[in-house]
Amino acid sequence: MSDQLYLSLWFPNFRLESLPSALIGVMRQFAVIAKDGKPGSEFGRVAAATTYPIDWTESPTYQRIYVLDDRAEKTADTEGSIIESAVAEATEQLHDDTAYEFEMHWMLWLPDSAGALDSAGALDTAWRLEPAKVRITGFGPEFDEASYDQNGHIRIDFGLDTPWVLEDEDLDKDATEKIKQNVEKLLAFTLLVEKNCGISSRLLWTESGEPLAEKLIARLQRLN
Repeated sequence: MSDQLYLSLWFPNFRLESLPSALIGVMRQFAVIAKDGKPGSEFGRVAAATTYPIDWTESPTYQRIYVLDDRAEKTADTEGSIIESAVAEATEQLHDDTAYEFEMHWMLWLPDSAGALDSAGALDTAWRLEPAKVRITGFGPEFDEASYDQNGHIRIDFGLDTPWVLEDEDLDKDATEKIKQNVEKLLAFTLLVEKNCGISSRLLWTESGEPLAEKLIARLQRLN
């Protein structure tokens, strides 16, 4: 069964004033992977920014959705969606009880369950390279009753874990290669964060509570 996949990050001696720069650092590493060597790519920019007070049940106190298609060349969103600009605007008012969420995108191979039947009558799953949403959230120390202790000072929400851990012993060569590429991209981002963001610890986990780092590495080794 699919599960929500997260990467939680903790920083040493962390203070609220450090949150904007920490967010920028993590988002820059994500942009390196998301842009995939394409200068000026929309995948290196922020698609939306939202701030939540108190806890997740409250209405946002700030929200901005950026235009990242061809129209962006004619609007203020071209500059506003740059990581540094988006973070500065959303965190202009820093509060202990607020979460600051930024949406970005990258390209992943995703299974299409509406595939055709193969010659043996089994479902032949097609894979498509599609934009996938990622939410990067920084937590104030009092947000949601200090949930950063479990969620991390910064948490990355990758969405459902299907693109990385699709369980099927009969995966064909094409599907195996697609999953391998997704796993490599996820691990590359995680390693960049560990190397460049000054974190003290990290945890890759699912909503069900299962740590996934070892599982993903084992999956990659099995696909090689």
